[in-house]
Amino acid sequence: MTRIWFNEVVTRDGFQSEGRFIPTEAKVSLVDALAHCGYAKIEVTSFTSPHAIPMLRDAQEVMARIRRVPGVEYTVLVPNMRGAERALDSSADELNLVMSISETHNLANLRMSRDRSFVALTDVIRAVAGRVPINVSLSTAFGCPMEGEVPQEEVLRWAGRFAALGVRGITICDTTGMAHPGQVNRMVEALQRRFSGFQLTLHFHDTRGMGLANVLAAVQGGIRRFDGSLGGLGGCPYAPGASGNISSEDAIHMLGAMGYDTGLDLDKLLPIARTLPQLVGHEVPGQLGKAGPIGRLHPVPAAVADLRKGLAA
Repeated sequence: MTRIWFNEVVTRDGFQSEGRFIPTEAKVSLVDALAHCGYAKIEVTSFTSPHAIPMLRDAQEVMARIRRVPGVEYTVLVPNMRGAERALDSSADELNLVMSISETHNLANLRMSRDRSFVALTDVIRAVAGRVPINVSLSTAFGCPMEGEVPQEEVLRWAGRFAALGVRGITICDTTGMAHPGQVNRMVEALQRRFSGFQLTLHFHDTRGMGLANVLAAVQGGIRRFDGSLGGLGGCPYAPGASGNISSEDAIHMLGAMGYDTGLDLDKLLPIARTLPQLVGHEVPGQLGKAGPIGRLHPVPAAVADLRKGLAA
């Protein structure tokens, strides 16, 4: 049975665009509950400026209070050297660095050019080398709402530059939900040909309803690691119209139904997913929490039972 690994990003990517501050205790409780469901990694928070993302201003406190489960990697997003220092002080298991393939999106999101981002992230990688693993997330890898389609060769070029610095993993992000399965097939083939020795992760959004189709295309192309956000929460605040990530539970359920081993326990995960609407104060996009797994059957209506009796008479 083919093994698929999922990284949960709800408490970072999922929460960062929410308007109502989610209490620290609730974040800690959610991370602790998710840690017992079978995830490979949990992206707990981001060590960015509290002025930029007020929702995650409690990053250090959250990291200090979570109860770590052996076998789960607790990763954090860091934008710069200062963020990396704070993350190391909080005993993060992995640092996730980010930049955009789209120059326009990088300017909007990080307030600097791609070349400046690369220099800044290179400094972080070299300073952290040998202390904790580094993952690099390349945003807008399939398309930018301001520039249009992003050339695949640009994605591979930037991925290659980071790979040469010795990072452990590379995440290719469909930040704006512009990818389609054919594009994913081509990207996955090229990535595996050039970067087979790295942890390759795909990060999809469901902005245009193609998130699960893109996951399936990537799995069929050989990708074994995915990001997902419980309930489908999330969305980039600097990408117009970019709604949430793929729903973790929906993707896990789909792949499990198809015979893939995700290592996730849906019996534990679904009750957690069903608490999200109350936590964030609104409905969430995920479908499995509403409909339940396909194997969950319902009682036969009394009228049908009576009809059967009549037909058998």
